[in-house]
Amino acid sequence: MGWIIDDTGFPKQGRHSVGVARQYCGQLGKQDNCQVAVSLSLANHHASLPVAYRLYLPQDWAEDRDRRHKARIPEEVAFKTKPEIALEQLRWACETGLARGVVLIDAGYGNKSALRAGITALGLTYAAGIVPTTTVWAPGSAPLPAKKKRSRRGRPAKRLRRDSEHRPFSVKALALGLPKRAWRTITWREGAAAPLSSRFARLRVRPAHRDEKLTAPRPAEWLLIEWPKGEKEPVKYWLSTLPEDIDFAALVDLAKLRWRIERDYQELKQEVGLGHFEGRGWRGFHHHATLCIAAYGFLVSERETIPPSGPHCAGLFAELAVPAGYRPRGAAAATRTPRSQLDRHDAPTPRPCSHPTPITMPMLPSINVSTLTTAEFVTQ
Repeated sequence: MGWIIDDTGFPKQGRHSVGVARQYCGQLGKQDNCQVAVSLSLANHHASLPVAYRLYLPQDWAEDRDRRHKARIPEEVAFKTKPEIALEQLRWACETGLARGVVLIDAGYGNKSALRAGITALGLTYAAGIVPTTTVWAPGSAPLPAKKKRSRRGRPAKRLRRDSEHRPFSVKALALGLPKRAWRTITWREGAAAPLSSRFARLRVRPAHRDEKLTAPRPAEWLLIEWPKGEKEPVKYWLSTLPEDIDFAALVDLAKLRWRIERDYQELKQEVGLGHFEGRGWRGFHHHATLCIAAYGFLVSERETIPPSGPHCAGLFAELAVPAGYRPRGAAAATRTPRSQLDRHDAPTPRPCSHPTPITMPMLPSINVSTLTTAEFVTQ
């Protein structure tokens, strides 16, 4: 199972809709006036569903008391970056007891070393997209240890170090230097027209971001690289803390599972109306999203029961069941002991009617559809 972190944008006009600002909007593919929400989705190979969803509140909004008051933003809601919101959602999912999965994030989140460290601190593994300029130590190498103390004065050095000859590589430079035998063609799933496959390479590396401030090298993890045939250079890179003995195809399959969130957002906006909210308040924004996601979850569960799909997503939705002992608002009245003093009357016995017996209608005759001509088979 995968835990997918991502965000989605909603183009807006004006400045009064809660959280609206000029920022990157994935729907438009550029910077524009929009709202952005961060979500956590549970996904397997057959279904996926958002389980946490929160509006990103830009710092200008967080510090504007007048706009906060008009949009009725709760006092406890402060400015947090998108990676901080994502980590908060992951922490909530762990505390709630959801079945743990591999955290899947794109380069917008995966390039944040603090987020990757936070995921590891929660005891979770990840497959994180990174940019080509991300630096790592090549297999078998690591930063230099701290210098040994030469005198008795001062504290001994503890931090790792580098020099002009001992430096990390960018993942792009490392990929371009790999031999041909390092690349392998792997198919990870069936596409709409044909199986999806590409060329991949993987190797064990150590992330090098600001490790000169550390006292010990970071643990080794997987660097996964995709370089399709016909392309001049690699197109995608991932860092992953999945086990060292994981199968190559399984590693690619998990890294590519993040594609499901793109379809979720597309269907939530086009089919269920997630992007149609026209209010301006904080509470209304999240209530609208909750209803849309609930409707989407119902549609996904119904779709998976239709052959030939079968009940593939049962395991996914079983993890989202209502906890034992949960009582929704307004449930107190429904659980009260019934009043014994209420009068009770048996239902009256129906009197026999004297209507004539209805005439039985003949059933439609069976037709062999394969023998019909175009002129005989017409739909309206």
